Order: sequence, then C-alpha cells, then structure tokens
Amino acid sequence: MAFTDHIEELRWHLIRGISVIAIASIFVFFNIEWVFTYIILGPARADFVSYGWLCSVGNMIGTDALCLGDLQLMFQNTELSGQFMMSFSSSFMIGFIISFPYVFWEFWRFIKPALTQNELQYARGIVFWSSLLFFMGVAFAYFIIAPFTINFFANYQLSPQFKNIITIVNYYDTMSDLVLGMGLVFELPVLVFFLSKIGLITPALMREKRKYAFIIILILSAIITPPDWLSIWIVTIPLVILYEAGIAISERAVKERKRKELLNRY
Repeated sequence: MAFTDHIEELRWHLIRGISVIAIASIFVFFNIEWVFTYIILGPARADFVSYGWLCSVGNMIGTDALCLGDLQLMFQNTELSGQFMMSFSSSFMIGFIISFPYVFWEFWRFIKPALTQNELQYARGIVFWSSLLFFMGVAFAYFIIAPFTINFFANYQLSPQFKNIITIVNYYDTMSDLVLGMGLVFELPVLVFFLSKIGLITPALMREKRKYAFIIILILSAIITPPDWLSIWIVTIPLVILYEAGIAISERAVKERKRKELLNRY
C-alpha cells in the first residue's frame, strides 16, 4: 500500500473507534446523574465498598492503618456552565473506558497486516490481555488508590478554622488522572513486549537498570498518591510486579526473535 493508502486506512480505523466511544458516551450522558452520584463520587461517599474491605483486611493482619477516617467532603461548582460541561467530560471519560477493548482492537487491526505469520502467532490474544491489564489498572486505581487519596486530602487540615470545600472540577480531574493513568501504566507488559520484539530493550538491560526503575516507580507512586508511606507502597508493589513481569516477557520475546533470525539465516 502507498503512504496515502495507509493514512486512509488509519482514518477509517479512527472513525470507527471514535464512533464507538461516542455511542458509549451518549449512553453514559443520558444516565449521568446516576453515574456521577454512584460511580464518580463513589470513593467520596462514606459507604463506599472499599472502606469496609480495607478495614476488614487491616483487622485480619492486626493493624488499623487500613481503616480510613470518616469523610468530611463538601463540593461546590464555581462556574455557570460547570456542571453541564462536566457532564460531557465525564461521559467521554467513562465512554472511553467502556470502549477500550474495541478501540484497541481497531488499533491492532491497523498494525496487524505489517506483522509476519510468526509474529501474529506470538501476539495471539493481545487484545484480550491489553484490555484485561487496562481494566485491572482502572479497578486498582478506583477501589484502592482513590479511597486513600481522597480520604487523606479530605481530612487534612492546616487548622480547624479551615474547611475543605472542593470544587467538583478539581475532584473530577484527580479521579480521571488516577483512573486513566493507572489503566495506561498497567499496559507496561504490552509495551515491553513490542519494544523487545524490535530490539530496543532486552531483559539484560531491564535487570541492569532495575534499581533506577525502582527509584522512578517510587517517585511516580509518591506523585499520584498522598504523601504517606502506606499509600506509596500500595502503588509501588504492583508496579514493581509489573516491571518484573516485563522482564520475563522481554526475555521470551527476545528468545523468539533470535530463534526467528536463526531460522531465516539457514
């Protein structure tokens, strides 16, 4: 195919992906009051399911560190069209999350013709695993990180004279950054696989840079969580596990690439 033909093909993949996101977003928009009250504002509610789970786990291991304090959150809207525009942005965000498997499938359909039969066989199930990792990251952020983050900042006070009255835009931005950010971070094994296939990274390089990666993970965890060590480690541990899994994936991808090169040589 000529370059312009590739662009045209990509355009249609984008159109189909965006169309599905739009359909999902419209569905969410017509149910936005329920979605915003029980899903987006879920971690800001005292009866959110994670608070009971975390406290139960803490009691089982003999610590009350996982029993978070009572929420004292008050929200406000400071713009005339703020709530209306928030309906659109939140509908699009959840629409994208719902549509992620299809969007990734369209992306995969675009790059699939460029791969050889062996590469296609090796990448079997990539849409499923990418979608699973994305949803795992979203769920981890929503049910684990968000409760700690919201609880910490909602109850932090410089003085009893100050009351935390949060703008809904600020709350939404925090939630969307956490959820989408962790969803994308959990795609690390897929990224490692492709970079290993084209020879940009190797398992030896990842092992050599492990200590630097650990420092970067700690910094990243400190940025996206409240400044307490429990929350930081809650994020750090799964990211470290993902990094170690990435080493194993890279090793397998490099072995397969070398085997293929050896077969082609003979």
